[in-house]
Amino acid sequence: MTTSSKRYDIIFAGNYTKDTIITPDGTHYVDGGGMNYAAHAGFRLGIKAAVVTRLSREDERVVVNIQADGIDCYPFYSPSSTLMTLEYKTHDVDKRTLSVKGIAGTIKPEHLDGLESRAIVVSPSLRGEVEPEFFSHIRKRRNVILSADVQGFVRVVRDQTLVYEPWNEMPEVLRNLDILKSDAVEAEYLTGETDIEKAARFYAALGPKEIVLTHSEGVLIYAEGNCYHYPFHATSMAGRSGRGDTCVGTYVTKRLSLPPIEAGKWAAAVTSLKVEHVGPFNRPVSEVEAFIKKYYA
Repeated sequence: MTTSSKRYDIIFAGNYTKDTIITPDGTHYVDGGGMNYAAHAGFRLGIKAAVVTRLSREDERVVVNIQADGIDCYPFYSPSSTLMTLEYKTHDVDKRTLSVKGIAGTIKPEHLDGLESRAIVVSPSLRGEVEPEFFSHIRKRRNVILSADVQGFVRVVRDQTLVYEPWNEMPEVLRNLDILKSDAVEAEYLTGETDIEKAARFYAALGPKEIVLTHSEGVLIYAEGNCYHYPFHATSMAGRSGRGDTCVGTYVTKRLSLPPIEAGKWAAAVTSLKVEHVGPFNRPVSEVEAFIKKYYA
């Protein structure tokens, strides 16, 4: 990094996704992408955040909107944005069908050149968006907290449908990570464990110091050999999409200043409040503090 590098607390990297969300309650069109949900959560909690993303130039309004919200955005334009449809046929938030009709391309280490941060949160939506060597390259060049979401590696596009396929490079990627994000369905597929504590320990044995594992009832934080459970307390699941991204974005944000057990409380609280509404988290910090006092004291 040069002396002219721009400095941030966290860089959130991942492709923008133009989402069509279909639920029993109706259809919504949302500007998605894991980096979008995660960065807004971090920014609302007071950090200096940057987004590195790929998208179509016709969706440039997304960049404008992110910047208008106070988050620096560094776009790299592609012929298409990632076009995703998420269909929930029931109210079970862990059961959904995903299809993809366009892909924005690959985010590479050089897309982060000129940017410096204390942490990097990588939130890909599907395989190919970030390659395994991205993490070894970052690890060699930067002293940062490095986080990634397994969804961007286990989910593969086949005939426009997102399906799970074995991830042979998992050990190669996980040994370079500090914090790993997974949900319970992905964890069972990748580890063979139905017990989420066993799944978290399986992941951790491959390298990550901490695991953020979401499920329909809450979030499990694994850190320092211990498992901490935090139930969600949401009055609605209208904003289910972006749940995990919000959770890990909050967790990494709070890990800059708090131990895992406290960061987990913030992650559960912010996620509970986010899933009540479609779109990124936009509630005041005072609401989160009151929520933590009520449910996680």
